[in-house]
Amino acid sequence: MSAVRDFDLVLKGGRVLDERNGVDGVLDVAIKDGRIAAVGSDLAGQAKRVEDVGGAIVAPGLIDIHTHVYHKATSLSIDPGFISRRSATTTLVDAGSAGAGNYDGFRDYVMANSPYRIFAFLNISFPGIFGFDKGVSIGEATLRHMLPVDRCVAKIEQNRDRIVGVKVRIGGPVTGELGLGALELALEAANAVGLPLMTHIGTAPPSYADVVSMLRPGDILTHCFRPSPNSALDADGKVLRAVRDARERGVLFDIAHGMGAFGYETAEGALKDGFLPDLISSDVHVIAVEGPGFDLLHTMSKLLNCGMTLPDVIGMSANRPALAIRRPELGHLGVGAPADITVLQQVDSNYVFEDVVGVRRQGTTLLQPVAVYLGGKSMEVARRPFEEPFILGGCQGHQH
Repeated sequence: MSAVRDFDLVLKGGRVLDERNGVDGVLDVAIKDGRIAAVGSDLAGQAKRVEDVGGAIVAPGLIDIHTHVYHKATSLSIDPGFISRRSATTTLVDAGSAGAGNYDGFRDYVMANSPYRIFAFLNISFPGIFGFDKGVSIGEATLRHMLPVDRCVAKIEQNRDRIVGVKVRIGGPVTGELGLGALELALEAANAVGLPLMTHIGTAPPSYADVVSMLRPGDILTHCFRPSPNSALDADGKVLRAVRDARERGVLFDIAHGMGAFGYETAEGALKDGFLPDLISSDVHVIAVEGPGFDLLHTMSKLLNCGMTLPDVIGMSANRPALAIRRPELGHLGVGAPADITVLQQVDSNYVFEDVVGVRRQGTTLLQPVAVYLGGKSMEVARRPFEEPFILGGCQGHQH
């Protein structure tokens, strides 16, 4: 008797990397009614439709935990659809573009009109990041009265479906004389709502050690591999004791490449000292989107070329960010999970990567998008012209 064709779609024969469920092998992934129905061998005979993804990587839908996508309402933000198509992501988390004073517009005009999953860390600053653009940089956390804890807490309580935590930018002109006072206020808000805090670390003061020493288990230090001065390394090139203590407490460390927050000296020193990031993200915004960080997928490729393993890079860009924002239904391919899937091809490349201070490293490999499924629906993936001239022999991935 022939098998009942019960699956809507089977992705056949790819290397399935699902950190949450301990899967790393050549398997089929079956989708039914927008959810993962099965992961195993020889599932194609039960499918209404089959996509052969042999030679490709089948991963949970990528989650960029640090983006700026309050598009057209904040000067630093970019179109979430554009960046999702280009970087093969299914979920974007905005890192404080909006504060309590303008979050409703983000919710009603951007989130509500995007097919992609968009969440947000709410900025402790009432107007959010309002003065960031090419040639413009005005700190939003310099004045205590711009950081009303009660308004931040109230807005989060009204929007727990989309707001996943509190964001604050700390350091240099962003906080000015208020300094760690801004972090104290952000922590007060995060404690009141029981959600994580994501804190940006910039130039001193305050110091990297001072900032991480205040963070709680589950909080996120974003820009963890920023260049000197005020990096994660001490004068001997070793990871700061305060940074290791923070990790032992359960603080999470996020790449957030951006335009100023990934230095090879720091990254290579930390990796050599056995200190890997917990999370990989892009900090994509109006300037960073033009390089050298570009987007999540390019940042993942950069870290692969730093010697990190493919399973770790995928895990830090899917499973771990889902858990960090307390959305455990995302970031994995277990039966019953939403069928958010990113299919990638790893290709040989002679791309020369660059950090934010101009240091260059010769690369040998790039990750390229093949296909994306969001809740089981096939989504468009876009070309990556800034990488294409450097792919050796052409990308052999499936084109969707």
